Amino acid sequence: MPTDTNPYGGVFGGWLMSQMALAAGSLASRHAHGKCVVVAADALRFTGAPTVGDEISVFAGLMRQGRSSMTIAVDVEARDRDGERMFAVASGEFTFVALDENDRPRPIEEQEQNNG
Repeated sequence: MPTDTNPYGGVFGGWLMSQMALAAGSLASRHAHGKCVVVAADALRFTGAPTVGDEISVFAGLMRQGRSSMTIAVDVEARDRDGERMFAVASGEFTFVALDENDRPRPIEEQEQNNG
């Protein structure tokens, strides 16, 4: 939307980063079954330039898990507002730490892998 643009009329990178962090945070909380906070954002790349009205899709996936932390990869694609052309917009990695009720790091339970 127009309120999410930079002075040149393009989508503001800070807004896009916040959408990426929201998607990663949603996955982190579901994976850890509780509160998680972002502690790092790395390898951020802005490879495309969506314009006002383009549809933005954000995809998040677990890259690795430690005892209380996890790194989530995020990819963003855009679709032309009035067409079917899809193009890469951004990517990055977000590290989260799972917290207990006292806001202290807590272990994340191991997840069973289901291979179909």
